[in-house]
Amino acid sequence: MIEPTHHSGQSKSSGPLAVSAAFLGWTIDSFDFFVVVMTLSAIAADFGVSRPQVALTLTATLFMRPVGAFAFGLLADRYGRRPLLVANVLFYTVMEVASGFAPDYTTFFILRMLYGIGMGGNWGVGASLALESVPAKWRGTVSGLLQEGYSFGNLLAAIAYFTIFPVWGWRAMFFVGAIPALLTVALCLKVSEPEAWKEQRTNDWGTYKAAVFGNLPRFGYMILLMTMMTFISHGTQDMYPTYLQRQRHFDVPMTAIITSISMIGAMMGGLVGGTLSNRLGRRRMIVIALLLCVCVIPLWVGASITPLVMVGAYLMQFMVQAAWGVIPAHLTELSPGPLRGIFPGLSYQLGVVLSSSVGWIEAELGEHFSYTASMGGLAAVVLLIGAVVVWKGPEAKDVSFRKQPAPETVLTGK
Repeated sequence: MIEPTHHSGQSKSSGPLAVSAAFLGWTIDSFDFFVVVMTLSAIAADFGVSRPQVALTLTATLFMRPVGAFAFGLLADRYGRRPLLVANVLFYTVMEVASGFAPDYTTFFILRMLYGIGMGGNWGVGASLALESVPAKWRGTVSGLLQEGYSFGNLLAAIAYFTIFPVWGWRAMFFVGAIPALLTVALCLKVSEPEAWKEQRTNDWGTYKAAVFGNLPRFGYMILLMTMMTFISHGTQDMYPTYLQRQRHFDVPMTAIITSISMIGAMMGGLVGGTLSNRLGRRRMIVIALLLCVCVIPLWVGASITPLVMVGAYLMQFMVQAAWGVIPAHLTELSPGPLRGIFPGLSYQLGVVLSSSVGWIEAELGEHFSYTASMGGLAAVVLLIGAVVVWKGPEAKDVSFRKQPAPETVLTGK
């Protein structure tokens, strides 16, 4: 059994800066990704290609994310969180701005692949930097805040779409992200490297490799966990605008309004779930949130009037992200000290790839039955399976990041 401790191991002044840097980094990543989602038709028209061809760049971005998680996570374990987060932000910012200057589709496609490497590397390195820089009692709240940088980036992309795009077009959308990126770099330069990393790092690649292979069962569970969690998040988000338009016959403005309401619910849920996990425990909080999601399904895809549709959208994303808000802390605590840079991010991104078919499955089922049946039925299945996977797995709430647990405790404990 892993014995928890509340030893923070980091100066109080560095924590807020580390959290701010990690939050901004993930927000910008999300912003850039959703810029492509929202301007897809305009990009296709400019390059003279089909919308599915531009949509393929989104797939390319997602499939390159594990590459970034592996490369940046590995180097962060060896050389430190702070320099790798700076390198990551600079790398994806260059790819982001260059995307706005792309002269043709092929160049744009390659740049989006490269951007995926940066996007994949950011989450794990940022989470380890932030969570190793704050006291254990704040991990849940910080976890929820970090995760909802993704929802916040989505909202910022929507705001930019309605303000910048009509005046300056899609290319300008890729330029504005460089401003907060530079702020992120400035914050990183003021952050102290976590003491936990200094104590846990290894300069011997042989020792590091042995730690990786010695903890493969734990890593395998983390991949399974993140596969189910991304099935849940993408299964309740990606096709929902299509459901609103095809099944409920809402126009674009109303679809945008309901989607925005759901994202507000997501941000609130992430903070609430992360914070409550400090008291209830990581696994218990996630399971409670997932089971409440099941209860919300009839309202989410079966409400008869528009106000109830809005309530259902809000509640579903509140509960989904209440579960997700726990994930950064849960994955980081489950990871052995020397591998805290690579394990959380790589398991997350591999889960994204393994669950990437969920949108296609829902779309196919929706064409043969109805989006109400396909989305509601699939959501119920993955939510219940996800709850079982979480409950049967380990937990290491409040484990010390300063001292490596004995080898025999690494793969045990709930």
